[in-house]
Amino acid sequence: MITSRRSFLQVATTVAGASTLPVAARAWESRAPDNPFACLVDLTRCIGCRKCEEACNRVNDLPAPAQSFEDLRTLKSERRPTTTAYTVINRYTTGVLGSGHRQQPIYVKVQCMHCQDPACASACPTGAMAKQANGAVTYDPSQCIGCRYCLIACPFQIPAYEYERALTPRVRKCTFCFERLEVGKLPACAAICPADAIVFGRRRQLLVEAKRRIRERPARYVSHIYGEHEVGGTSWLYLSGVPFPHLAFPNLPSQAIPRPTESIQHALFHNLWSPAALFALLAAVMAVTRRNDDERPGTKGGES
Repeated sequence: MITSRRSFLQVATTVAGASTLPVAARAWESRAPDNPFACLVDLTRCIGCRKCEEACNRVNDLPAPAQSFEDLRTLKSERRPTTTAYTVINRYTTGVLGSGHRQQPIYVKVQCMHCQDPACASACPTGAMAKQANGAVTYDPSQCIGCRYCLIACPFQIPAYEYERALTPRVRKCTFCFERLEVGKLPACAAICPADAIVFGRRRQLLVEAKRRIRERPARYVSHIYGEHEVGGTSWLYLSGVPFPHLAFPNLPSQAIPRPTESIQHALFHNLWSPAALFALLAAVMAVTRRNDDERPGTKGGES
């Protein structure tokens, strides 16, 4: 069979043009809670004591670490959250001078950021990952099929997978102490912090507090609240005395990750028009092909 390239393109363009109509009809809408719980981490106050790690380990009934939480030699190496450590402290030296003109280390707490519009929940095909009204991004292992799309989707590379559990692997990450929030308690890390480096409250009020600190002490802080706008906003917010890229914070857009991906999904599958358009395109191609075959010399309906 020989199909006219021009005829094919004409049919494809017509179908594609018609398919753009539902796109404008279904715009992406944020499902972010209006004013969820959040935590503000002031990195200028963190002393690297690892008490938050210890509290997280205890309330989540996680295995004891190879090195005790009092052993600060662990801070010599940069770490990421794992299946047995939902939050970790990393130490950075950025050239900031403290007392005695010695370089002052900066400590950074790393955990799930509990995004306002989480990419992990958007990517999850079964709803195992979900954003709750109180701000937590929760995980339901009974709904998980092990696809690990959430690991790929997370812009902060937080979720970890239990590859060592061959039969019943789970995705593991910080839960924002969801059960504690439900009964009026603080997240364990915020409750134990001896330096008041972690402040718990409503997101809107914490942003007001963060901006007040920046305004009143501009020499102490960079004029940026990390998490206010990144990927549509997060429930964990950070203040720092040095630029965030120096502390391994990823440089991310302000647009929520699900906005473009869900818009494409809605455009393709809204009212099942995409499969219908595909079948229409295939039918049109077959019709053009049959007509061209009939018009070719030596075929039925064509010249001999």
